[in-house]
Amino acid sequence: MTTPNNLSRRLFLQRAAVGTLLATGGSTLLAACASGGDEGDTGGGGADKTAENPFGVKKEDPLDVVIFKGGYGDDYAKFHESLYKKKFAESAIKHTGTTEITPTLQPRFNGGNPPDVIDNSGAKMLPVSTLASSGQLADLTALLDAASIDDPAVKVRDSVEPITLEAAQQGGKPAVLNYVLTVYGLWYNKKLFTEKGWEPAKTWAEFLTLCETIKKAGIAPLAHQGKHPYYIGQILLDMAVKHGGKDVIKAIDGLEPNAWMHPSIKLAAEALLELKKKDYILKGTEGLDHIQSQTAWNQGKAAFIPSGSWLENEQKPVAPKDFATTVAFTPLLDGAKLPVDCTEISAGEGFIVPEKAKNKAGGLEYLRLMLSKEGAGKFTELTGSPTVVKGAAEGLTLSPGAASSSALLKSGADNNWSTYFGDWYSPMRDPLYSIVAELVAARITSDEFQKRAQKLADDTAKDPKTVKRTRS
Repeated sequence: MTTPNNLSRRLFLQRAAVGTLLATGGSTLLAACASGGDEGDTGGGGADKTAENPFGVKKEDPLDVVIFKGGYGDDYAKFHESLYKKKFAESAIKHTGTTEITPTLQPRFNGGNPPDVIDNSGAKMLPVSTLASSGQLADLTALLDAASIDDPAVKVRDSVEPITLEAAQQGGKPAVLNYVLTVYGLWYNKKLFTEKGWEPAKTWAEFLTLCETIKKAGIAPLAHQGKHPYYIGQILLDMAVKHGGKDVIKAIDGLEPNAWMHPSIKLAAEALLELKKKDYILKGTEGLDHIQSQTAWNQGKAAFIPSGSWLENEQKPVAPKDFATTVAFTPLLDGAKLPVDCTEISAGEGFIVPEKAKNKAGGLEYLRLMLSKEGAGKFTELTGSPTVVKGAAEGLTLSPGAASSSALLKSGADNNWSTYFGDWYSPMRDPLYSIVAELVAARITSDEFQKRAQKLADDTAKDPKTVKRTRS
């Protein structure tokens, strides 16, 4: 499974697991984190800071790297380590690949001996907000302000997608490098579409015509992950944001009054209802989880399925060898403000450098090397997923999923959008997408959907425990 920081299923499940961890076995880590540590900078370094060595890494200092060995594996990290070793040949690198991030690292944080850099991901990820608020994470401002590896005239912050800077913030400072860029959309088998002479539709009217054609061919136009309704909810939001502009999602993220009552939300909700009423949705998909629905799609039972760019890698075990997993944009509703070839994106797979790392300077330099086009390009080549580094996938031979994700990312450019409400106000996430499930099953009307979603948002805003946030 993969990456939203935002609302991708992968990150949501990670955060849900963290909540469980903190409620049960995470108290020791919380206590250790909250206690802080010795005052002052214990991050290592000590060498002269130069253009080539902006953090003053001592060439002989060892580097301790811990990587979440999940869906992306850890071969990419070994390549990144080779880049570091090429630069600091005298440094001994310790590599640990594990799915047990908190169980592995809790004793080390408790003992004041954390690694130098961590890929903090998976179901047992460390509680980032707690680490950040208790001063356990290094401020990444120096990294972002450093010269990029590829062009000394370009700062690191200007070499990455803007979402990277947004997603990095914890307690008013950048503390997490979210490295993997997830692209969302409607996915299809390009091989099948080529054989049938079909093309993804740009407008809603064209999409309905295409759905009818697909249905007559004996294939369901759309499947979705019914047990995880945020997938189909992403399609609703994408159509609404394209129709009404980015202010639609900014209002939702800010818990503004009547944000869910926006006319663009209503139009998108009615569009999903239309798919159900015209029998364009795979029968039984409401009861399927992500693997079951995606497998049915791989088997040719449905033409489209909503997902993020982890889909291709996730389905490798069951997808036919010639299945060309490809992402398309969602169609435009009449009067849309944004172009069709943009979409929702999110940044995930968070890398952190502990404040008390023995070689904090080395950890920062490791991240800088990761953010080179060489480092990021190798990640995409090995995993099939794009990174936050601008232009890193250019010139690579990519899989259909990675190639189409990169193309949609590029075409959308500044029109691509992101959302944070599910992360900022996590208690409302599940209830909200349960309402989406009711809508897609046609058990409620678009008006009822809007009213229920707005009440949920209003109740969240009124909750004294809610810290409201706004976007620029």
